Amino acid sequence: MSHQAGPKTRETSTMAQRLLAPGDSLRHRWDGLSRPQKWIFGVIGFGLLALLPLFPPPWIATTGISLGGVMAQFAMIAIIAIGLNVVVGQAGLLDLGYVGFYAVGAYTVALLTSPDSPWNKVGANGFFSQDWAWLSCVPIAMAVTALAGLILGTPTLRLRGDYLAIVTLGFGEIIRLLADNLSDITNGSRGLNQIAYPRLGASERVPNGVFSSGNSTGDANYGTWWFWLGLVLMVGILLLVGNLERSRVGRAWVAIREDEDAAEVMGVDTFRFKLWAFVIGAGIGGLSGALYAGQVQYVAPTNFNIINSMLFLVAVVLGGQGNKLGVIFGAFIIVYLPNRLLGVEVFGVNLGDLKYLFFGLALVVLMIFRPQGLFPVRQQLLAYASSARKLLRGADDSKAAA
Repeated sequence: MSHQAGPKTRETSTMAQRLLAPGDSLRHRWDGLSRPQKWIFGVIGFGLLALLPLFPPPWIATTGISLGGVMAQFAMIAIIAIGLNVVVGQAGLLDLGYVGFYAVGAYTVALLTSPDSPWNKVGANGFFSQDWAWLSCVPIAMAVTALAGLILGTPTLRLRGDYLAIVTLGFGEIIRLLADNLSDITNGSRGLNQIAYPRLGASERVPNGVFSSGNSTGDANYGTWWFWLGLVLMVGILLLVGNLERSRVGRAWVAIREDEDAAEVMGVDTFRFKLWAFVIGAGIGGLSGALYAGQVQYVAPTNFNIINSMLFLVAVVLGGQGNKLGVIFGAFIIVYLPNRLLGVEVFGVNLGDLKYLFFGLALVVLMIFRPQGLFPVRQQLLAYASSARKLLRGADDSKAAA
């Protein structure tokens, strides 16, 4: 019996290796590269991504909206996905109200720069200069959002699982309701208009700069410029998060995600490291909110509903929890596909209006056949296991020879 089971087991293992998903194959190749090679491929990849709005292939073009506008939206959602991945993917905290941090960042910029806001201090005698108002508000928005994460996380991060999910869900709804009901400050459901944006590249053709909505013609329109700005911020955040992953903080997050009780027994201060993840994720969400406020130049409570929070979580789950590059791919899917299908009709039904149906079906299929996501991170975190085993075997052989 044992002799018969051996070949069957090896045959099953061989078949499983042949049936590896494309995401696994791509990840294995990426893990096999040295660090300089990864840097080279990363620079080339992000460079080609930056050129995509200028030289779009015919099969990737979107109808009814410029590709630059779609890519600008993608950059914002990708930054959100990276921040949420720190909380959900790295530390294993189920956050269903991440849209609340997104809203705090957007409203911070809006309250400081919109003429409809009673807190507006922009002007000749104001605290911020007119040309640099948006840029001056970005670090403030990140700091305020990180503080909100600290205030929310301190009493709630001792909860786990479903209880934490319910608390964070309530936080997202509380922020939206506050924005809707504090009419004297947030202008209620009417929202805040004419929010500041970067005043760069002013010319006769675009008197308000390349980031203004007046720059709406050509390939390098205002959406493309916002995409380039978001791409630069995305690269900076990836470097920050990557360094955290390789540090003691990142190892503590992985230990907490895999087994919080075991991590605590081994001496990891689980509450402190969870709070770190919550605050860092909140600050990144605030950055994306500031980016959104400057690009759209208008914020209203309806833009920060629970559906958007679920879409952010879909990007993380779809791309692969814990894999920062995977969640960027997940963000691209949830932004690009609805815009690509917009205007495509089947049996008189606009496929772009069925995005929630498609995402729901995709999650169901993913949970059945590939619950770890398209680009899972577990194998990547254990990528050096074989090298460690070889090193230990070499050490044992040298001891035996001695």
